[in-house]
Amino acid sequence: MAELGAEGSAKPLLTAAEKQLLRRRQELNYWKQNASRIRSRNLVTGLAIGAFVVGLFSYTILSVKQERIMDELDEEAKVHIIRGPRTGANS
Repeated sequence: MAELGAEGSAKPLLTAAEKQLLRRRQELNYWKQNASRIRSRNLVTGLAIGAFVVGLFSYTILSVKQERIMDELDEEAKVHIIRGPRTGANS
């Protein structure tokens, strides 16, 4: 009876390398089991980032086009100021 107890406690502990190998195997199994879910999340994230980039690019192009309109309005305002009535205060 005493020998059975001694054999149970004589079980060698895992070395650091064996623990690391065991951890890596568990992690590999986790990635294999959840690969499809991870791929779908990556796809959704990529599409969201792509949509943001396209939206930002479109907004930038739109705002540049509006700046040209503002430049035209500024030119018209300068013309009206130059052609405005001449009084003693502004001549």
